[in-house]
Amino acid sequence: MTTQRTSGRRKQALAAAAVVAGLLTTAACGGGNGDGGSKNGAAGFNAAVNKVAQADQVKKGGTLKFVSTQDADSWDTTRGYYGFMWDFSRYYSRQLVTYKTEPGAAGAELTPDLATDMGKVSDGGKTYTFTLRDGVTWEDGKPITSQDIKYGIERVWAQDVLSGGPIYLQQMLDPKNTYKGPYKDSAKDHLGLKAISTPDAKTIVFHLPTPNSDFLQTLAMTTGSPVRQDKDTKSKYGLHPFSSGPYKFQSYNPGKGLVLVRNTSWKASSDPVRKAYPDKITLDISTNQADSDQRLINGDYDVDASQTGLGAQGRQIALKEHKANLDNPVSGFIRYAVFPQSVKPFDNLHCRKAVIYAADHVSLQTARGGPVAGGDIGTNMLPPSVAGGEGQKYDPYQIATKNKNGSADLAKQELKACGQPNGFKTTIAVRNNKQQEVATAESLQAALKKVGITADIYQYDGSQSPGIIGSPSNVAKKKLGIIIMGWGPDFPTVQGYGIPLWSSHYILQSGNNNYALIKDKKIDGLFDQYTGTLDDSKKTQIATDINHAVMEGAYYLPFTFERLLNIRSSRLANVYTTNAYSGYYDFVNLGLKSTK
Repeated sequence: MTTQRTSGRRKQALAAAAVVAGLLTTAACGGGNGDGGSKNGAAGFNAAVNKVAQADQVKKGGTLKFVSTQDADSWDTTRGYYGFMWDFSRYYSRQLVTYKTEPGAAGAELTPDLATDMGKVSDGGKTYTFTLRDGVTWEDGKPITSQDIKYGIERVWAQDVLSGGPIYLQQMLDPKNTYKGPYKDSAKDHLGLKAISTPDAKTIVFHLPTPNSDFLQTLAMTTGSPVRQDKDTKSKYGLHPFSSGPYKFQSYNPGKGLVLVRNTSWKASSDPVRKAYPDKITLDISTNQADSDQRLINGDYDVDASQTGLGAQGRQIALKEHKANLDNPVSGFIRYAVFPQSVKPFDNLHCRKAVIYAADHVSLQTARGGPVAGGDIGTNMLPPSVAGGEGQKYDPYQIATKNKNGSADLAKQELKACGQPNGFKTTIAVRNNKQQEVATAESLQAALKKVGITADIYQYDGSQSPGIIGSPSNVAKKKLGIIIMGWGPDFPTVQGYGIPLWSSHYILQSGNNNYALIKDKKIDGLFDQYTGTLDDSKKTQIATDINHAVMEGAYYLPFTFERLLNIRSSRLANVYTTNAYSGYYDFVNLGLKSTK
């Protein structure tokens, strides 16, 4: 999941990066309100990281207030691709299965939602059969049917009308894309997708042409939500989605805000996941980050919907004065540099290793914002939040230990081994609207110069990424030997994170994300093993093996396992971070504290 697909990283002043990083390092070690609670009733620093803060104080009722510096890409369950939209949409949409409402790693586990169980798997993992719960209804009280779920999923095929969202379900159910979507469906009921059958209103059966062990993960995405045909307004559906969850849209003003109120037809007895604590949920959209940060700090709002963390100015204030209201989880994102093998000399393993060893990893971490706002020094390419991720325990290049400031000796050994003993020239490509990325490019440029590698920095418009760095022919033509980027999982598995980056089958001529152009039979074979394996422990081991193969190929220089610095108001209760949404707060069961 690219940064653009979640919600974008906010612009920060480049000149302040090192100063802010130093402040954050100090604040993380002490000062402020410390790790304990505060006079205003805040739970304490990191009180909601992988554990539940103030669960025993939650009440029914009240208005939960969100703020964000930008709107969702779409509130349509088929089109939304921002991470915070996926999190927020659970208020008004349900799926056959969804993520557990538990903190940390447990939150990335799946649990039945509209379905009575996790489905019956047959035919060697190619057939999944689900039965719907009793009492599941739309906001007008009509029952949700298996046909509604099928129709909602069919909308994924209508990319000419409903572009923008993830297409995993289409790829797994109809990889040859033979179905043309419900709007071009010649069947009278517009339910002509043969890969899904609905024997009756409460039974739905999925027929995969080949097994995929993460199929349930794709059903848990918003694209697995039901949509009722008579309420489908096609491209306008995102303006007022029809609710299958505990809240419904009262109003929505694009770019300004929205209001959700209780769906009185929702039955708690039919929903084991959602507690529906607040009476009303509001989201205000403010493009002024400094203002929205200050209002979060003041307690005018309860939580930042975008979950990308406070800006530089807000961080300084909050760490000094409101530390007990802050959480600093590791996100699912990794920030990194990648080496396209089409650009010489990065077709040579040893030249790639030379850059890894030459880099000053502490400097790169500082450029990202320091250990609090930037994250832990990255040592490999699988996020710690994904099953099989090992965090800094796996550090094949000793990036976080003895080589953390770089090793000129090892870099020069690798340069000699790749036939470039005097170094070489290259170009670093970086998005000009990502100031932290520009700062990392400058850090890397300075470190490489010390070992004889001269790197120019090529800044480009980040909105044009698919046609610039996502075009292998353009990368080769412009000789972009180093590309700076970031990535997070679409769903919390090695497939949901890594297959677009590392599989040879995902190399595209435009919109490519396998920037390194990895064509490794071992890696491809491991992904084939993974998708065909239903045993979770085996899947975890295969994920670890894939990560090791990627790192052995030296295709990437990881910068940081990114951390977030988010603030919660002192009014909030039942707050926790979840690996299901890359370290974000799980919105669905947030509540307000009782005043008793």
